[in-house]
Amino acid sequence: MSTTALLEVTDLKKHFPIHTGVFSRVSGQVHAVDGVSFQIARGETLGLVGESGCGKSTVGRTLLKLLEPTAGTIRVGGQDITHLEGEALLPYRRRMQMIYQDPYASLNPRMTAGEIVGEALTIHQIGTPQERRERVAALFERVGLRPEAMRSYPHEFSGGQRQRIGIARALALNPDLIVGDEPVSALDVSIQAQIINLLMDLQDELKLSYLFVAHDLAVVEHISHRVAVMYLGRIVEMTDRKSLFDMPLHPYTEALLSAVPIPKSAARRRKRVILKGDVPSPINPPSGCHFHARCPYAMPRCRTEVPQLREVVAGHLASCHLHDEGVTFPLRSAS
Repeated sequence: MSTTALLEVTDLKKHFPIHTGVFSRVSGQVHAVDGVSFQIARGETLGLVGESGCGKSTVGRTLLKLLEPTAGTIRVGGQDITHLEGEALLPYRRRMQMIYQDPYASLNPRMTAGEIVGEALTIHQIGTPQERRERVAALFERVGLRPEAMRSYPHEFSGGQRQRIGIARALALNPDLIVGDEPVSALDVSIQAQIINLLMDLQDELKLSYLFVAHDLAVVEHISHRVAVMYLGRIVEMTDRKSLFDMPLHPYTEALLSAVPIPKSAARRRKRVILKGDVPSPINPPSGCHFHARCPYAMPRCRTEVPQLREVVAGHLASCHLHDEGVTFPLRSAS
């Protein structure tokens, strides 16, 4: 895995206006992404995890410019693409692709599978019609589908096969980065393993970089090199996968890991963390640390001071005031 940063995201924000009344006046903002920063190296997978509604998918769609960022910068290969539009953005569209969560809704039911995969080649005017057909046939074989299936329509495939079509479509333009928006969450467990192994094989073969958005920590642990944990629009912890699972340094990560199913013999030795209340509304997020309202270790300063995402130990970033107070981690080992 190369250490060169392919993607650099700095202080990324995405706020959605709330329109009310007859004149559709803006009455508030949904703070979906609230100052997120990270890098993805060439050939690396960054797993992005968190509860539903924390802003994971919005991060992926915003860095691909499917949504316009409210603030922050997005750099691909060192080039700032934050404000690029139209033809100026086209070369970067080719370098970044997406695999969607729902294999049923993400494919056009009126197009054949071959047309779906080859559409990007047509849009970017790559090759002759015959070369495009050959390219699509090769992609079908690479993702484990028969080339004859190019003439079939999406409703003729199973969920796993549809997601393979989605992967072939993402590969059509030889991208550098693929954003997987929970690409296996809608699939059966046995099919999930096949798709994850396919993605890992493709990464080794094509030197791809992934931003892998998920809520299943077991899947993230299997595929990711590094993991970033999001809560209510912010990254609260980021490190390599081994450090995260062996020594989490944020109470929210502790709670997520304590909910992962494990054998009963190991469960007896694990401290179960039950979070109180629900995730606050991103329309009016809590002041200070967004997590303080549910955190069992919250202090008075947590209600007013925003903790910075900083390096607590080498290569391990966390945003928690407990580290300033000398609290011993991991908390789950505490009585």
